[in-house]
Amino acid sequence: MPQITVDYSEQLADDFDRPGFAKALHATVVEIAAARPPACKTQFRRTEDTTVGPDTEGHAVVHITIGLLAGRSEETKARLTEAVLEQLRQYLKPPAGLALHASAEIRELDPSYRKFETQVS
Repeated sequence: MPQITVDYSEQLADDFDRPGFAKALHATVVEIAAARPPACKTQFRRTEDTTVGPDTEGHAVVHITIGLLAGRSEETKARLTEAVLEQLRQYLKPPAGLALHASAEIRELDPSYRKFETQVS
């Protein structure tokens, strides 16, 4: 915990500082949601096709999902999503002429959530 997924349109790949964003994002999650730094995990998933309304070109999408254990207030969740979207502006500079659609959400991990960690030598 937290489990973070960033889906983004492939035309943003060259203009998105993903490592920088992940580091800043982790610091923000620690500060606002009281997560532990080593527990923050982010995966980036590039999507090939983006369609917005009837348009198959000229748009790009970034959607950030943050899965947290239950217990954060709605105010904390709202503060976190606002901060995440503000940070995204620092690490993503979309190409001219491309309409960017960015969103973020916090979801609570199901009570069945379990994890394990191992190191392969």
